[in-house]
Amino acid sequence: MTQTPIALAVPGDIKTLTGGYIYDRHLFEELRNAGRDTTLLRLPDSFPFPPAADMALACKLLQDLPAATTVIIDGLAFGALPPQEVAKIKARIIALVHHPLAFESALPKDQQAHLLQTERENLRYAAQVLVPSPHTKATLVAHYDVAAERIHIALPGIAQLPQDRPVVPRPAVPLILSVGILHPRKGHDVLIDALGLIAQQEWQACIVGSLWEDGYDLALQDRIDRLGLTGRVRLAGRVDDATLLALYQKASVFALATRYEGYGMVFNEALLHGLPIVSCATGAVPDTVPQSAGLLTACDDPAAFGAALATVLTDKAAATAMQRAALAAGKALPTWQDTARVAIHAVDAAEQVTK
Repeated sequence: MTQTPIALAVPGDIKTLTGGYIYDRHLFEELRNAGRDTTLLRLPDSFPFPPAADMALACKLLQDLPAATTVIIDGLAFGALPPQEVAKIKARIIALVHHPLAFESALPKDQQAHLLQTERENLRYAAQVLVPSPHTKATLVAHYDVAAERIHIALPGIAQLPQDRPVVPRPAVPLILSVGILHPRKGHDVLIDALGLIAQQEWQACIVGSLWEDGYDLALQDRIDRLGLTGRVRLAGRVDDATLLALYQKASVFALATRYEGYGMVFNEALLHGLPIVSCATGAVPDTVPQSAGLLTACDDPAAFGAALATVLTDKAAATAMQRAALAAGKALPTWQDTARVAIHAVDAAEQVTK
């Protein structure tokens, strides 16, 4: 039987170091490893708010795909496309919704309303939908009128750590590690405020993440300085894989005061390394972080977040129990091959829908 050609449409550089792009890159690689005829279609990198020329180019690239192709369109672009242009795409469409665009933090109300409308309308043209978590599926059913049977949960995969990796000793002063792009949604401001409330305790903190908005790193550094945390909280920016691995191995706690996650792949990394996790009960985080492996607080509550961090830092018995639970959960995580198998099932289902 002839297999359907697949195109994966991604805005910008698929090598970008954010959870969504890492997911896309692994999905692309594993689809090809599975023997599927898969090509990468690079859309302009200005989504979700592209200028008119970029939007026109993206629409043309998608509309030029042959009808016999199945195109998986990353949600960063798909949710922002004009519905009347999506209707002209001849290829079968699978929407890959990492998290709905309208649920992004700090959006002006008019942009939020616009994205909610366009993404809802565009999802009507998708033969099938891929999501990374049960939470995102529930959100699309409840707020976007997507039939549950059209949605496939393709959990992010992860590569288990090599058994012969070098042991990196943890420093005497506990290291609190946070990994996430420097963007308001990640709640680094809340984490910094929380650290200011537990400044009397002994710790160092490192925040790893690429800059997403110009000047946001300066605002975070100013916050650090004003709270008297200069030298204790380091904004490391983007780091290479070896440096990040060493940081995970040195860390005593993983902390991310996120305001919303469609999944949160960094939590999987923390689980692999047996790190107690402190985060927020929002989006898919409660589904991703086992209760036994961490403490979740309300969003935008530095006092509660600081108290949770203090518990992990001072209650050795609780921290040890969380470490064991994290390691056990990490060993049970799916692989990227598992992710691709779900995507292939969605491709096959899309073909059946359009026959």
